[in-house]
Amino acid sequence: MTGFEAATLYAGLFVLLFLALKLNAGRSRAGAKVSIGDGGNELLQRAMRAQANTAEDVPIVMIALFGLVGLGAPLGMIHAIGGGFLGFRVLYALGIGGAPGLGFGRLVGTLGTLLVMIATGVGCIWLALT
Repeated sequence: MTGFEAATLYAGLFVLLFLALKLNAGRSRAGAKVSIGDGGNELLQRAMRAQANTAEDVPIVMIALFGLVGLGAPLGMIHAIGGGFLGFRVLYALGIGGAPGLGFGRLVGTLGTLLVMIATGVGCIWLALT
């Protein structure tokens, strides 16, 4: 597998994750009978945040991941970033969709996402300057 194939694999997996979160938000919206906004429904708010946070974080990491591929990053690095990021985003989505508060999945998912984003940014800068 090439770096480009690996990055594209993660892009496809993130498309599927986003689709699942989008369908969940739609299901929650229909169940709450809310057409615009969240109607004060906590379940819908959680579903919307899971989808929105994915929409916020995934594009920048995927751009950086393809940048790393272009700079010749090792395949292991591409998999570590892509796989780690995917795992943490799934944990976050499951965590925010569960019990109120900062549960295990949400906490670990949030912290893991931040660590992967920092590592990705540092990796991009390092490889661009060396």
